[in-house]
Amino acid sequence: MLSATVRVAGDLDVAEECAQEAYVSALHAWTRDGVPERPGAWLTTAARNQALDRLRREVTLRRKLPLLVEPATVDPHDPADLDWPDAAVPDDRLRLVFTCCHPTLAPEARVALTLRLVCGVPTPDVARAFLVSEPTMAARITRAKKKISEARIPYRVPGRAELPERLDSVLTAVHLLFSTGHTAGEGDALVREELCDRALHLARTLAALLPEQAETRGLLGLLLLTDARRAARTAEQGRLLLLGDQDRTRWDQRAILE
Repeated sequence: MLSATVRVAGDLDVAEECAQEAYVSALHAWTRDGVPERPGAWLTTAARNQALDRLRREVTLRRKLPLLVEPATVDPHDPADLDWPDAAVPDDRLRLVFTCCHPTLAPEARVALTLRLVCGVPTPDVARAFLVSEPTMAARITRAKKKISEARIPYRVPGRAELPERLDSVLTAVHLLFSTGHTAGEGDALVREELCDRALHLARTLAALLPEQAETRGLLGLLLLTDARRAARTAEQGRLLLLGDQDRTRWDQRAILE
């Protein structure tokens, strides 16, 4: 499988990553549809298709590079920015989130890069969220950072016309950040409070920036209602308590009202 993929990708590292992604695809597809008659051929085809998709994205990127070279500051004459009440968003972290979620990057790369660079989620946790190995995720993040640098993607919040193609990735990154903190994948503590708090901050900022977007308000509501039970989720010995066994007087009423 790897040799067939290398012929398409032309790069061993890329071919190995495509092979890993083919295994992940098989995990989902075979669970749903059953193991195919020729699993080896299925995996090879999936890996080669991943490589072809990457090559197409690279071609698209090279073709669009001149369009991506733009000032890092907001142009007052740009109609995409004129409809903002205040185009200068004070939250640098959110600005970087939008940069990492540039449509030039593959959707998974946007979210992974945001979790690692902006949210400080360790690479093993990011890899666990995407069901890939740590080296695969590290390589993916490195390539995404290099692409941002080479394409000179500006460090700014996009205009309203650019938001639809980025907002889904931003919301996904914030939700995954909260999920990583809400139920830690490793360590003694069930909750990583710093990650939950970071996700809530970003969700609040997004809801304030885009109050007319139902998705931003819905995400904030979901995170607040889930996080309101933080103090009541475990017993004194750290044992996880089911919803019906929790002491509701310990729920955060301010978060619920918000």
